Amino acid sequence: MSGISLSGVTKRYPGGVLAVKGVDIDIESGEFVTLVGPSGCGKTTTLRTIAGFERPTEGTVSIADRDVTDAPPYERNTGMVFQDFALFPHMSIHENVAYGMEVDGDHTTEEIDARVAEMLELVELPGVGDRTPDQLSGGQQQRIALARALAPQPDALLLDEPLASLDKKLREQMQVELRRIQEEVGITTVFVTHNQEEALTMSDRIAVMNDGQFEQVGAPGEVYNEPATRFVADFLGTANLFDGSVTGVENGYATVDCGDIVIRAQNDGVGTGRSVSVVIRPERLTIDDGSAAVDGAGIANTFEGIVQFKRHLGSSVEYHLETEEGRKLIFVRRSGTDERSAGDQLSVRVNAADCRIVEA
Repeated sequence: MSGISLSGVTKRYPGGVLAVKGVDIDIESGEFVTLVGPSGCGKTTTLRTIAGFERPTEGTVSIADRDVTDAPPYERNTGMVFQDFALFPHMSIHENVAYGMEVDGDHTTEEIDARVAEMLELVELPGVGDRTPDQLSGGQQQRIALARALAPQPDALLLDEPLASLDKKLREQMQVELRRIQEEVGITTVFVTHNQEEALTMSDRIAVMNDGQFEQVGAPGEVYNEPATRFVADFLGTANLFDGSVTGVENGYATVDCGDIVIRAQNDGVGTGRSVSVVIRPERLTIDDGSAAVDGAGIANTFEGIVQFKRHLGSSVEYHLETEEGRKLIFVRRSGTDERSAGDQLSVRVNAADCRIVEA
């Protein structure tokens, strides 16, 4: 298997619309990389540029150490799965999976039959070869679309929101299955989604896109816990954000004046006087029980307010708190753990080491 490289890729449409702005990324062989971002951020255009359905205005695209910038899709040796699966309704499942190999014309009937059987085993749907797509469920059709993409043994697998049309439970099951199959085959994969949970669950690395550019590329835990920008913190998961300016720096921590509140936060090199945002993830907040709350930065940050409402998320409960100053704050606790109700007065705290600073 082989990797993918984008260098300075820009896509400008007629009329001056700039969809992708000079993106650079090197995807390792066998790596699973997810492009995630809001609608219109350029993630699908980037994927289509890798596939050859769009030609970059500037920059180069390489697959398997071969420059394919000007190559048509059929010369790039990639497999693609679309959101609507795009299975041929008039063909049997066997014919659908075999289609790419038959178009190549480089395989005998025996080789094709053996490969189709192998792919149906891989996606755990043996024995459905004689059926037609309309005789399968949505999840089964998704697996067949994946089998068809993998059958010709492509250098890379490109996935354009293939789970978006599935219901929540089936989508979560298919996240696990898709990653299992990708790891078993060991194929370099680029996955596009607007679903942050999918990106965090499935990826080796995440590329967060905004306005045609990569805001941050990194491992899921890194991007979530150490966001590089305010946009990344706000888009990926839930974040409490406080805007202010740095009034002091000491021992790796900063004091941030946010107007009605002063917050101590971990500092990664932002100097005094800079406009910043402080990021606090909901799960980092705990109920203040009055005990000593000292960490490496001193006394932890404390917020007081009234519970506006709570939302049960199964294993956890999400609380929405409004402080006396009118600030909204979200924190999460494990279900069944000293649950509170709307209207309760509450004090919560967070250690300065769990507060991140990003440029405003």
